[in-house]
Amino acid sequence: MPSFQYKAIDKTGQPARGGLEAVNEVDLELRLRRMGLDLITCKQVDRQTSIASGGSITRQDLVNFCFDMEQMVRSGIPIIDGLRDMRDTIDTPRFREVLTAMTEEMEAGSVLSQCMAAHPDAFDKVFVSLIRAGEQSGQLPEVFRNLADTIRWQDELISQTRRLLMYPALTLVVVLGVMAALLIFLVPQIAQLFKSMGMDLPPQTRALLAVSGFAKDFWLPILLAPVIAIVTLTVTVRRSGKAAYLWDYAKLRLPVIGPILQKIILSRFTNVFGLMYRSGITVLEGIRISEEVVGNRVVADGLNRAAQQIAAGDGMTESFSNLGLFPPLVIRMLRVGETTGALDVALGNITYFYNRDVKDSVDKGMKMLGPALTLILGGMIAFVIWAVLGPVYDILGKLQF
Repeated sequence: MPSFQYKAIDKTGQPARGGLEAVNEVDLELRLRRMGLDLITCKQVDRQTSIASGGSITRQDLVNFCFDMEQMVRSGIPIIDGLRDMRDTIDTPRFREVLTAMTEEMEAGSVLSQCMAAHPDAFDKVFVSLIRAGEQSGQLPEVFRNLADTIRWQDELISQTRRLLMYPALTLVVVLGVMAALLIFLVPQIAQLFKSMGMDLPPQTRALLAVSGFAKDFWLPILLAPVIAIVTLTVTVRRSGKAAYLWDYAKLRLPVIGPILQKIILSRFTNVFGLMYRSGITVLEGIRISEEVVGNRVVADGLNRAAQQIAAGDGMTESFSNLGLFPPLVIRMLRVGETTGALDVALGNITYFYNRDVKDSVDKGMKMLGPALTLILGGMIAFVIWAVLGPVYDILGKLQF
């Protein structure tokens, strides 16, 4: 269906811009009228431009959507009426357009999960699968409540991950900036002084002057090298499956950050997998969908092997234990849940374990990275001072008063 970028006004005369799919301009005008907008001008664009013009759908939008849907379904309000009400009150243009399209699709006879599946930019496969399971089991309100909690948890998890990576990145930039200023501006001036005096310089000073000269003569290639390396790595990872796998493997082996990243990935898996299992989705289907949300090919490949073992008749505990990804405590909790028939409770306990473990690991990682980076910066500056001030003290010692 073609996409249009439009300019319109609402009932109060305020301008509104966005993108919307429609059969033609007449259909676009009718769709906008259902949204409470009057069309002024429009032009046909490609789908990606239309989505970008309408803004992005945030996790908070999805949390609010799930909360509102849960309350309406519990109250017995028809889903299509609820979608109409949210369509008229939501602030995000793109989400309003999605709800408009979903309302029309439901009027045509589609169920809620089918309507969501038609908009993958708003609702991912996990979301759609859970809603479909809720429709089939009659537990749609519980599914919406669990989805709201999960999306909120994912938002917090992403914030923790960014906080973990942001501090080392900023510290590294500061370290490189300080060292560049010393090597390019300060050290060459002192080198001129030493040369004019014809001094016999110690090895550390000669090494520093050599590094300074190299940095001064080749500063542009030095600046471009990290950019070229990052671009090359990004392109290679996107185009080569093997390179992407090795990159994901390397990330899990990074000091300090690697173990924390693995815990974050496993926390995401146990949270999503537990939510799907409680919603009535089978173990194999839950693992298959979880492979797409862990965000790491090494872990996804391990989950695929576990699913194959389960399909061959092995127990879930044994299959997960063979992966070597989960600690013994998690395997023990999983075994107890599988033995007693309370696997949903065990998965809930494992999710709580990982959520708390991730938070503690991030806090500990931040406490370790701070002093480590400070020592590195202090050591580099101390070497520069030692290499520069050593000959200066020799000069002062030779002066006769």
